[in-house]
Amino acid sequence: MSVLTWKTITETLAAAVPLLAGVSLAVLLVLAGRFLLLRRRHVGPVREFAGQVWTLLGIAVVLVVAVLSAPVDGQTRGQLLSLLGLTLTAIFTLSSTTFVANAMAGLMLRAVGNFRPGDFIRIGDQFGRVTEVGLFHTEIQTRDRDLATLPNLHLVNQPVTVVSSSGTIVSADVSLGFDISRDRVESLLCQAAQSAGLDEPFVHVMELGDSSVRYRVAGFLEETRTLLTTRSNLREQMLDSLHRADIEIVSPTFMNQRALAPGQRFIPNEKPKPRAADPRAPEDRIFDKAEEAGRQEALREELEEIEAEIRQLQEQLPGLEGSQRYRLERSIALRKRRIGEIEALLSTAGRTDKEDR
Repeated sequence: MSVLTWKTITETLAAAVPLLAGVSLAVLLVLAGRFLLLRRRHVGPVREFAGQVWTLLGIAVVLVVAVLSAPVDGQTRGQLLSLLGLTLTAIFTLSSTTFVANAMAGLMLRAVGNFRPGDFIRIGDQFGRVTEVGLFHTEIQTRDRDLATLPNLHLVNQPVTVVSSSGTIVSADVSLGFDISRDRVESLLCQAAQSAGLDEPFVHVMELGDSSVRYRVAGFLEETRTLLTTRSNLREQMLDSLHRADIEIVSPTFMNQRALAPGQRFIPNEKPKPRAADPRAPEDRIFDKAEEAGRQEALREELEEIEAEIRQLQEQLPGLEGSQRYRLERSIALRKRRIGEIEALLSTAGRTDKEDR
């Protein structure tokens, strides 16, 4: 009886060897691929994203290998493969609002690549700077310094407005009376836009209302990091510029039921004083995490560019001698020194993030 039992166990283990070998090989391949993707000390969002995708694909491969290596007959193996295929199909078909749909949306967002960490974006009522773009969700930091997590499926289904990192147009509207010269209004509003730090200001007449004219002043803002402050400064400068010129603002509608003396105007008695420059913009505090995420993304891109340059220079070394070889080696050494500086900055930023969490 004991011999028969031992024989049965031996046969079972022998039949299971192909299954264990196949699954082990598939797992090792998945782990090796993930290691190659994430082997760098400082992993950026792109590599993290690729690692997540590779892990999901690896799980599917392991399941297929397990079925193919199972100690069953061909008919049963075919049934198991059919069942696995139906299961995966059902997951992709029925889970439109689950993590699978968000993962597919994340792949689409990554392929389109219309925004990156540090960019200002608007999705519906949500407005802020991107701090993280993951496989299943995108995180933004709002103007209240709060972190909002948006499912990637929501970003695919909704229009996403991205503020260009190369600059954007900042504008504001104001309504003034028909008795004020348009040329004078345009001159004052352009001066206000320039005082707010906008380049190439211009004014459009938006509407001829029943009791007022609605103007829109706009200008180009190159440094989008101070977008919120610049929007506020533009309105402040418009207010001060028009009041200094003794012009009443009748925006959006102006109504007064009190009896007033003829010629009385609704302008503060005190003339506005120049505002002291503040070296620290509110955005530095509001979007601190998004600012740091954008800075780290830029450092990682610079790191990849320098590594590519080093590889190109090293390919030229074998054919050079003397002073040319020395200059090339010197150039490579300087680039490697810059890599060390970047890695130190990324390491410091990584420790700071862990302490904040």
